[in-house]
Amino acid sequence: MSRIIEFTDVTLRDGQQSLLATRVKTDDLLPALQKLDDAGFWSLEVWGGATFDVCLRFLKEDPWERLRKFKEVAKNTKLEMLLRGQNVVGYRHYADDVVEEFVKRAADNGIDVFRIFDALNDVRNMEVAISTAKECGKIVKGVLSYAISPVHTVDYYVDVAKQLKELGVDIISIKDQAGILSPKIAYDLVSALKSEIDLPVHVHAQTTAGMAEMTLLKAVEAGVDIIDTDVSTWSWLTAHPATETMVYVLREFGYKTKIDLDIIIEVAEYLKNVRKKYTKYDTVDKWPDTQVLIHQIPGGMMSNFINQLKENNALDKLEEVKKEVARVREDLGYPPLVTPTSQIVGTQSLLNVLQSERYKVVTKETKDYVKGLYGRPPAPIKLDILKKILGDEVPITMRPADLIEPEIEKLEEEAYRSGARSPEDVLSYVLFPMVAKEFFKYREMLEKGEALPPEIEEIKEKETCKAPIEFNITLHGEQYYIKIAGIGSPIEGKRPYFIRIDGELEEVLIQPVKEIEVGKGVESLPEVTTSTGKKRILGLGDIGSPMPGKITSIKVSLGDKVKKGDVLLTVEAMKMENEIHSPIDGTVSEILVKEGDNVNPDECLVVVSPD
Repeated sequence: MSRIIEFTDVTLRDGQQSLLATRVKTDDLLPALQKLDDAGFWSLEVWGGATFDVCLRFLKEDPWERLRKFKEVAKNTKLEMLLRGQNVVGYRHYADDVVEEFVKRAADNGIDVFRIFDALNDVRNMEVAISTAKECGKIVKGVLSYAISPVHTVDYYVDVAKQLKELGVDIISIKDQAGILSPKIAYDLVSALKSEIDLPVHVHAQTTAGMAEMTLLKAVEAGVDIIDTDVSTWSWLTAHPATETMVYVLREFGYKTKIDLDIIIEVAEYLKNVRKKYTKYDTVDKWPDTQVLIHQIPGGMMSNFINQLKENNALDKLEEVKKEVARVREDLGYPPLVTPTSQIVGTQSLLNVLQSERYKVVTKETKDYVKGLYGRPPAPIKLDILKKILGDEVPITMRPADLIEPEIEKLEEEAYRSGARSPEDVLSYVLFPMVAKEFFKYREMLEKGEALPPEIEEIKEKETCKAPIEFNITLHGEQYYIKIAGIGSPIEGKRPYFIRIDGELEEVLIQPVKEIEVGKGVESLPEVTTSTGKKRILGLGDIGSPMPGKITSIKVSLGDKVKKGDVLLTVEAMKMENEIHSPIDGTVSEILVKEGDNVNPDECLVVVSPD
């Protein structure tokens, strides 16, 4: 009898995260989910990953309410989520009580399958999430985060899988987030897992390098039980193989599937139109990134690099940053580039290049990683890097979460004062305090009629815009389509604009007009400090941010005495918190920002007057 290959659909979670910056609203996903529920999938991955943060931060939606709506619609198929182990759906380690409560609430609100991973494959960071999900009677996929390095061998992954089996997982899942799992390694790894681990095996592979279909086929030949796919119109590039393609190929080879292709084709047509609605987020290059096999940078991480470099007027340094990622990754013991280690390695690499000196500025997360607060690196961290970042501090060897005090009870009252209305809201606040607080405030204003829904606000902004951002011009008889794609930070009195001319990105430096006619004479405009009107960094005691970001905390007050190296404030950039240190001994004489402010590298945030 022919073997049945099961499918998990990841279109509505990782598909849109890979291609559309996770910006698709719940109401646009529900019609597709209702159809996919009848299409014969083993499970539908619809929650977790970046969706939780993005719902709160950008879509102004309650992620818990999204899950409940999904569960109401999907009555036949198991709903699945991606959980980052001790990181839950955030970017740092949380206390055990947070992990336990989150898993329980996710189970109560509709999750049937938990796909649990740790960026370092440190099984200690997955223990609590796995045990809690099992206590809730749910199915657990224990994940192997795939990477290429001297230490990431087939034997290495088999050993991790054995540890996961001991914890009671139901399925071993191979997670290839960067699209670098080759057909040969897939065959060898799946064969070894089927031979030595008596559990079903699942493979998740992105199509970034253009070989995931071959990888999945060889995995099936080696005995894999479940594969991940997207509906065709939200597939390929940095996403995943198309369901329709894989069903056709596998059936031709004699394998059986339960997928109803007529339904998939109907959903594909619907999602094709939805994708048009989110064109401004649909910016992935329309060809495979074969370089990913060298630099191993996931698609979402690459788009972050490009945006950050544009904002720093340093897009020409992209190739240098790619090379630096490989160097930093080797320095730090070859962590797989998956959240949160992708952000840690990526942000540090970017800073190393922008500062023109390696590890001159070290993010809080990089320091915490080196201290062992994210877990055990796959290989030892280079001793010179360890010394440069930690000095005389000694890294920890225990499970990182053992050092974290319970968090929920401590923050519960604060969460309700900030606008939380339920235990789920409290969890949102514990995970993302500032983002959740802003969402609670927005929710209340919306209910009172004092705020507009995001989509209406966006339309209003476009209607009131003083100048178009897209237009056609005719020059010497030739017509060109122009689109303003972004604005960089000023440099030497000039401001860079990034524009697309017939689709090709160009950078233009604009010299601001300094004078205007007033009556019969000419009067100089007042000199603006920065593009936002904030004080420009001039003196030694003027402290700024190394990159654009948001102020998350201010650690000092006016009049405080500080020493060189003291932390003054933290700036969130690329999902990481960067500590800003005082470069001198002195007294805090000015604080020019407040928590929640967005800042640029040319702006002065705090002034320290030297003693």
